[in-house]
Amino acid sequence: MKCKSVACIWSGTPFPHRVTAVAALTEPPTPSFYTAGSDGSVIWWSLSHSNPTSPPQVQAVAVLCGHAAPVTDLAVCSPIAGAENGFGSSTSKFTALISACCDGFLCVWSKNSGHCRCRRKLPPWVGTPRIIRTLPSTPRYVCIACSFDDYSVINEGAIDRETQPRKPSKCTILIVDTYSLSITQTVFHGILSIGPIRFMALVLGDGEKRNSVFVADSAGRGQMVLISEDGGESLAASLGDQGQLESSFCYEGLSGVEKIESVLTYGNLVAFILKDRCVFRLLNGDTVIGEVSFVDSLFGLDWGSAKTYAIGGIFLESDNVGNANEDGNSITVQFVLWNNVGYAVIYNVSYKNDVFLCEPHSEIPGACYQPDVRLSVSFQQVNRYLVCIKSVCFNYEDPLLWRPFATVWSLHHFDDEPGRLYRQCRVISDGVSFSNWFEKSTQLKGLDGLETTPTFGASPSSDDVDNTNVDSTSNYYDYKGKVVSSSMIISENLFTPYAVVYGFLSGEIEVVRFDLFQGICFDGASSNPDEKSTSCKQYFSGHTGAVLCLAAHQMMGSAKSWTFKRVLVSGSMDYTVRIWDLDTGSLIMVMHHHVAPVRQIILPPSLTVHPWSDCFLSVGEDACVALVSLETLRVERMFPGHMNYPSKVIWDGARGYISCLCQTHYGTSDATDVLYIWDVKTGSRERVLRGTAAHSMFDHFCKSISMNSISGTLLNGNTSVSSLLLPITTCLLHQDRKGNSLKPKLSSLTGLLSSKLPIKCSCPFPGIVSLCFDLTSLMLSYQKNESMENGGGKPVNINLKQQGAQEQNPSHHTSKTFEGHDLISLFEEYLLRYSLSFLHSWSVDKELDNLLISDMKLRRPENFIVASGLLGDKGSLTLTFPVQSATLELWKSSSEFCAMRSLTMVSLAQRLISLSHYASSIICSALAAFYTRNFLENFPDVKPPSLQLLVAFWQDESEHVRMAARSIFHCAASHAIPLPLCNSKATESHNMGSRTGSRDKHLGNMTEESISPKAEKQGISQDEESKILAWLESFEVQDWISCVGGTSQDAMTSHIIVAAALAIWYPSLVKSSLAALVVHPLMKLAMAMNEKYSSTAAELLAEGMESTWKECIVSEIPRLIGDIFFQVELSGPSSKSVTEISEASFSIKQTLVEVLLPSLAMADIPGFLTVIESQIWSTASDSPVHMVSLLTLIRIMRGSPKNLAQYLDKVVSFILQTIDPSNSVMRKACFQSSMTTFKEVVRVYPMVAVNDSWTKLAVGDVIGEVNNANIRVYDMQSVTMVKVLDASGPPGLPTLLTAATSGTMLTTAISALSFSPDGEGLVAFSEHGLLIRWWSLGSFWWEKLSRNFVPVQCTKLIFVPPWEGFSPNSSRSSIMANILETDRQLNFQDNAKDSNHGDCLKQLLHNLDLSYRLEWAEGRKVLLTRHGHELGTFQL
Repeated sequence: MKCKSVACIWSGTPFPHRVTAVAALTEPPTPSFYTAGSDGSVIWWSLSHSNPTSPPQVQAVAVLCGHAAPVTDLAVCSPIAGAENGFGSSTSKFTALISACCDGFLCVWSKNSGHCRCRRKLPPWVGTPRIIRTLPSTPRYVCIACSFDDYSVINEGAIDRETQPRKPSKCTILIVDTYSLSITQTVFHGILSIGPIRFMALVLGDGEKRNSVFVADSAGRGQMVLISEDGGESLAASLGDQGQLESSFCYEGLSGVEKIESVLTYGNLVAFILKDRCVFRLLNGDTVIGEVSFVDSLFGLDWGSAKTYAIGGIFLESDNVGNANEDGNSITVQFVLWNNVGYAVIYNVSYKNDVFLCEPHSEIPGACYQPDVRLSVSFQQVNRYLVCIKSVCFNYEDPLLWRPFATVWSLHHFDDEPGRLYRQCRVISDGVSFSNWFEKSTQLKGLDGLETTPTFGASPSSDDVDNTNVDSTSNYYDYKGKVVSSSMIISENLFTPYAVVYGFLSGEIEVVRFDLFQGICFDGASSNPDEKSTSCKQYFSGHTGAVLCLAAHQMMGSAKSWTFKRVLVSGSMDYTVRIWDLDTGSLIMVMHHHVAPVRQIILPPSLTVHPWSDCFLSVGEDACVALVSLETLRVERMFPGHMNYPSKVIWDGARGYISCLCQTHYGTSDATDVLYIWDVKTGSRERVLRGTAAHSMFDHFCKSISMNSISGTLLNGNTSVSSLLLPITTCLLHQDRKGNSLKPKLSSLTGLLSSKLPIKCSCPFPGIVSLCFDLTSLMLSYQKNESMENGGGKPVNINLKQQGAQEQNPSHHTSKTFEGHDLISLFEEYLLRYSLSFLHSWSVDKELDNLLISDMKLRRPENFIVASGLLGDKGSLTLTFPVQSATLELWKSSSEFCAMRSLTMVSLAQRLISLSHYASSIICSALAAFYTRNFLENFPDVKPPSLQLLVAFWQDESEHVRMAARSIFHCAASHAIPLPLCNSKATESHNMGSRTGSRDKHLGNMTEESISPKAEKQGISQDEESKILAWLESFEVQDWISCVGGTSQDAMTSHIIVAAALAIWYPSLVKSSLAALVVHPLMKLAMAMNEKYSSTAAELLAEGMESTWKECIVSEIPRLIGDIFFQVELSGPSSKSVTEISEASFSIKQTLVEVLLPSLAMADIPGFLTVIESQIWSTASDSPVHMVSLLTLIRIMRGSPKNLAQYLDKVVSFILQTIDPSNSVMRKACFQSSMTTFKEVVRVYPMVAVNDSWTKLAVGDVIGEVNNANIRVYDMQSVTMVKVLDASGPPGLPTLLTAATSGTMLTTAISALSFSPDGEGLVAFSEHGLLIRWWSLGSFWWEKLSRNFVPVQCTKLIFVPPWEGFSPNSSRSSIMANILETDRQLNFQDNAKDSNHGDCLKQLLHNLDLSYRLEWAEGRKVLLTRHGHELGTFQL
């Protein structure tokens, strides 16, 4: 499991976002809508209510980073049917968002947390995904239309040229499973009879008709494609079966010259939107049923110089209006149409009895813009509201200035003032954008306070048309030069990030250094944590065009011709590449080898040999790639002749090749994409591959590079190229026969962090930097690992890339090293403080902030605007906007984020306390309390942490993580019990207690309460029981699993662990039958040897054995003990050598033996003794099972000595068998353990004694009948019993005593035994009757009498007088008490015959006193003690 927390650094200016697609997830608690951009970003907006009566507030929550190419479409889906989160049940139909981009990538985003559940690239033969539609009946599956034409949804020029119908083109229609993003069915793959697909809709079949897909082109020609009912139909069958296609039809009423703007379907109704009218038809007919013209109505109104025309529309979903009937003959629906300036009209459309009516209902006003302003408009329904999303660009030539605005209109409330033609909808929220926050934050000092309302400005109101957008225009030009066009973070050569570099639209470059801790710098020169950086910001000026790419490089060579050590390389729109000295800020060289804008700078991989290690590649739009040397400052190689701009370039340093993939219009076409492979050394073109082969070879290159990369990434060095641009690679290391990794090992700290860099950085989009903190790596003890790998004292190199160069070039050495453990310990401190500074939620608790700054020496990130984030699948990111309310929205909506952030912060704080000399544990406790309790108290609507996610870290390698996970679990358990397990009555009363503010008190009372026996007998209904079982057995990957990188097995096992933990610790909060339902899955899990959960399951079984599990599994305990012994036997010498057992397996077996086995044995001691006796004969003599049995006996004696006391005979018999001289193999294997066990028996039980020479052993009956108590004497050398001594009731016991008459009363027989110093005599004390017996038997008598086992009477009997404090209520039978209470005792005797014999036994065991001791004084005197206090000395 991995726990990775993300911090996000924003620049001071907004990033561009031109909306290309919109979608909405309308289910509570917070309805959301999403806008996708031409840069690949997806913005998550929420409509939240401060209270139920107030209008909703629109707020941009986060940017979803999963695409590096324009997003073509968005759709809602539900990857898991009826998914339940850890907090409650989700009844919503749609629980996720799916997005597709021109590059062929698909992403599924969770509604709750916003993180990417799954990210996958479609195969090249599919084409470019264009349109996504969700299957209405099964929202888990979506239908995706893909095409191979060079038309781009984003390219406006293409839209303008698309006035004539194009020739038929190749396309693919797929059914994709959103759970795994795998293709489940190919509906169609080939050439349709219509033009390129522009519109698609799903048509549900009824009765005998099958479901079908309706597709249309831009000329209005449509075609129906049937969906095969057989989902497993092969591609060849779907290609060959022309019956899959219904004949295409072109509507006569549409002129061939006109272009269809949009096609919409609702049931059987199809609406074709043209620029000046809307035509309605039925799917199964070819006649026009109705038409709405805009020429004489609102679309023809004067909008200044802007020419208006219709561009889109949607059908509104509403329960009040009604839906299409089943027969399709009657349709009533609301319909929204809008034009290119945002003016919209809502129509009431009805079609009944072949009569079509379309009447205007209300209008939404538009806005007038300047001629040089570009505008794109979309509308999206979110419940009872209609959201208008406008993308505005004020500079027609500059694509980097697009900004989105969202305006919310009510569909049910209208303004008092009339609109232009119809009544006007009421505006709820006007012109909200995420960009306005950036304009206000001129001083980048972070967030100064907890903001309760979003700090968003307003866009121009639609009422003030005359002076529209004057202020906004000036705002644009004010900060136009400060728009970030490229950015990167310098981090790869280091363990902590060094600086963020921004390239601006104006051509300026800004380097902002991290001034938190300058301890581990680029060269490791500084080591003082309190040293303040002299200059946090550095500026480079010289470019005359926008800076498009950046890279930072540390020189590897040892030439003396240059003086710079670190260089910054920048490529610009002005066709130049500039090389700067990063230390001094001076310009080294301007290079003019490109004749078009320079888009990418690629640095050499980690293990590149000299001289190529000091080179870089520049990629320009002139279709040329150049290799430039930083040593000679010249272009060493030119790689010309590419088909077009190579959008994806990777450098394989190990093999010396460069791969350049040229794509056509972002398409994943299998005919036009070309891969060029170049040899770096010779500069020659090795191979050209086209189509699918090009993509396959490029993916192969990517895999080999990621395997050889030190950081595990494809992007080598610090470069501004987005990691989202390159293919997804999963680096699988080769393994040898023993399972050891064969990845090339580097020395010392470098090798240690080769795959576990504690902080990984990336720039998904210009102006956004993400820092990903890996908890596992941060908690690693570098000092321990360094000493293991490095021998303890060798210097540790810091620079990863330099290390790679050194290994290839042995003549080069560096003096920049760390020496000794103190510096490594100091480095760990820096790392933890740096992480805490960026991950902490500042300004929420001012007192805590001051404590962290003063006592823990943390510094707030002063020069950076920091926000939170979540890591998704395959490198995708969810990054919140830098507003406190946006981060709180993530806390409120995502239990996964709460759990991961809390776990990270508490673990890091505890680790820092263990390292630091000045930080106190009080700070750590305060920080832990803040993230576990206080945060929930300050913000009641924050979701509690996910319990399933927390239990995944109960077996983490780090002790600090384990402790943090368990403490957070207990803090959150009462709030986060999964709904199927929750005891509704307890929850209701708990909620009431919480509302009155007495939560803790109420929890205490509730835990003490026990469920009434009547309710327990009734149990729960079968339906509830089946729900619990379904929840326990659910294996589908939940959101939390995708957050921590788990599997479906983890999903099921974590449910079992959570249910078991709640049943043990919070029985009153969960259903009464939960324990009985979960115990058997828990047992199976404990024995499954699962590396992540079996140890935890064993610990939970052990912890709740007496209180929870025993009554459920009492008959199965011997079988479970046998299973544990079987696992022990598997690790024995006869199976395999100990070295081959994995560390995890060894740890699990250790837990089974040391934790679970003793608790099982204590729960069923007779069963355990029966099993271990059977193991003597059923397993090998040298089996480790026998030693484990002996060690378990010791643990039982220490944990539950009284319960084992009645079985002392069996215990002694078993121990003697293990040292039987006749079995020399077992005796040799077990002798030492057996002797240790004997010593423990003698120490714990005073009724067992050995003589000084350890040749004789005496064992007395602990509990026995008054007239039948014995002491058995064993010979230790022959391990046989030699004599039985009689210790029955005192002679002359009056017959008046009931015990004497019956002779069957149970009582404590022998309380203490001791051999005489010479070993020839034995003395015994019995608390019952207060008697001391003495047997004086010489060696002759032992030998002579050993032939028979007739009980031998004692030589002498001494009555012990009661001592002070002796309780008469003990088991001692007083003669006078029996005489006085004869009648009561006789009644008791009658009742005892009917009562359970076990009750008396339990009472005796409970009152058993194991503190008596007999010690020999000088002469023939014996000393009796109890709890170390002398009770008397007696002469024998």
